[in-house]
Amino acid sequence: MKNHRRGEYIRLLMNGKINEYLHVVDEECYERMELLMEQMKDGAGITEELKASDQMKWVGLMNNVRSVAEEAVIRELIYV
Repeated sequence: MKNHRRGEYIRLLMNGKINEYLHVVDEECYERMELLMEQMKDGAGITEELKASDQMKWVGLMNNVRSVAEEAVIRELIYV
């Protein structure tokens, strides 16, 4: 924000609302991540049964889902 939306950044900083704004953005990102991860888990067939039967596969799939969700959230909400 400091580099790409300098005017907005300075306005929030001068009004003392930068931390409030960043907190709201952080919450939105977290909520979006959780939603995307749940949707992708369902689509990829990641279940508790898989976790119980093949933990390494489950961990690998979850890491992949988390990475893809993080990239999507960053693209959607951060670099808008």
